[in-house]
Amino acid sequence: MPVPKRAQGVPVPPDVIDRRRPVDATSFLSPASTILLSDEVVDRIREAILMGQFAPGDRLREEQLAEALHVSRGPIRNALLQLEREGMVVRRRNRGALVARLSRADLEEVYSLRQAIEPVACVWAARNAVEADLSELQTIINGYSRLSSRVRVQEAAEADLSFHDVLYRAARHRRLLRLWQDLRPQVYLFLLTRTYVRTKEFREIMVIGHSRILDVVRNRDEEGAREIAAEHVRTSYGRVLEAYENDLDADDEPDER
Repeated sequence: MPVPKRAQGVPVPPDVIDRRRPVDATSFLSPASTILLSDEVVDRIREAILMGQFAPGDRLREEQLAEALHVSRGPIRNALLQLEREGMVVRRRNRGALVARLSRADLEEVYSLRQAIEPVACVWAARNAVEADLSELQTIINGYSRLSSRVRVQEAAEADLSFHDVLYRAARHRRLLRLWQDLRPQVYLFLLTRTYVRTKEFREIMVIGHSRILDVVRNRDEEGAREIAAEHVRTSYGRVLEAYENDLDADDEPDER
């Protein structure tokens, strides 16, 4: 079936299967365990959104989600509040919670924040990373050799952000890490729009871009880390922006948050 074309906001990733709303959450959400219940409910709903099982604009009905996960509506309500803070859910009068439809304006906000914090993360990682961090970063880069022309956009986004997750942890900056964790889900959604992940250039781009970051961190080059990180975010922004070039009206979408 053809991939649905968005009206405004974040483009639908190529791997998302077309289907008609309303969505039957019971078909893909299994009951949550009683262990770490609140966190698990958030994780289940977030994953369903990130995997495209809920599309931008879909309504998230508390009653249906509670039934699908076999929990009360309290944990569902708390989960939706958390996802709203992450920018993945919005609330509309008379419609309740909806999956956020990220616009061009959202892209500018998210990447302006990333442009501000990622150089700081790289500088602090160059200052504080230990050998285990450097080894983990290298292992992730080595794993890019497994990225093939059949890679799914979700897998490509996770492979990309896994490197940055370790980088932020290596910075040993708790407040910065919390900022990244709040921003990460929205960065992930934007990475799903990239149209070149199945090209032969994608693996090379990933290896070269992240190897340059690792080199300056390994060499404790704080000034180089700042410059390379800023360039890396600018490049990422440019590639994501390509998905919006034919949707200039998305700039005018009213802020729903």
